Amino acid sequence: MNRLSERKLKILQLIIEEYISSGEPVGSRTISKNTELNLSAATIRNEMSDLEELGYLVQPYVSAGRVPSQNAYSLYVDELMQTEPIKHDEIDTIEEVLNSNICKIDDLLNETVKLLSNLTSYTSIAILNKETKRKKNLIKHFELVPISEYLVVMIIVMEDGKVHNDIINVGNSISKEKLDLISTSISGNIVGKSIYELGDTLSSYVKEEIHSYDVFFENIMKTLDKNIDNSGPLSIMLKGANNIFNYPEFNDIGIAKSFFTLIEDKNSLVDIVKTKGIEKDNVNIIIGDKSMGDLFDNYSILTANFDENDSSLAKIGIIGPRRMDYKKVFTLINYITKYLNDKLWKI
Repeated sequence: MNRLSERKLKILQLIIEEYISSGEPVGSRTISKNTELNLSAATIRNEMSDLEELGYLVQPYVSAGRVPSQNAYSLYVDELMQTEPIKHDEIDTIEEVLNSNICKIDDLLNETVKLLSNLTSYTSIAILNKETKRKKNLIKHFELVPISEYLVVMIIVMEDGKVHNDIINVGNSISKEKLDLISTSISGNIVGKSIYELGDTLSSYVKEEIHSYDVFFENIMKTLDKNIDNSGPLSIMLKGANNIFNYPEFNDIGIAKSFFTLIEDKNSLVDIVKTKGIEKDNVNIIIGDKSMGDLFDNYSILTANFDENDSSLAKIGIIGPRRMDYKKVFTLINYITKYLNDKLWKI
């Protein structure tokens, strides 16, 4: 629990929200204009001095107003932030975009991060756990279709809608009847499974079915391997990186460079996004400080999970300045992830 009186908490809340809005250090005169307080500028100035001593405010230079510290933002999102209902026009936009892209996970995440970036004017990110996706994305249809005496088209249709078409050299002449038999037999053993779980079971089975067509078999296996994404367990999508320049504190070239260094270092970015912050409803709020490295000192990230059968399928987030509009971002991310998890996550 914090050690602040109700009056100090209210003054701190007003300072934080004013600074989020203006980006300028906040003075006592500005806060004294608030009719809820009915306090003089001198009284507020004394309270601000106390808040500075307690580590909640910082005076960037002499005679300037104060700005919130990392501790102040943490207290704000944990106790003081009053969430607002999402706007009706934002609901309409969100549901239209999500409903029209629900059939494919990659498209859905890509459109979600684009939507979040547009609605918040911050940088948005999605991290897809491809291992979970692989287990979920099953083979829906398999077929071998002859196009000449020695060439066959292998067609694989996945449950996410993606279709793989590959031409295979049979090696030896093969009759349509034999090809149909092979196609039907293979289909019966792989439809409903992920390519990634077939392994040696498929290899031994196909060898048995087409033992007299070794070249054909090798080409089938090479083609199946080619359709496996071996780029690593995570896929990262990023939208709105240039939005950071909308905020005056990032006009400094050094800070701007640090931001691009942050988003280009995928491993560090993934580690930061996985950090446990302040958990509020469905959202994890990470407020950067120097303990997380100099690159992250100026930023905050709000993230939320997409889950499937207790497995994390993806994580979406917003990266912005520490003075980001937490209420707006929290409301949007919370609504979107709950809408997907509760109503649409059927793919």
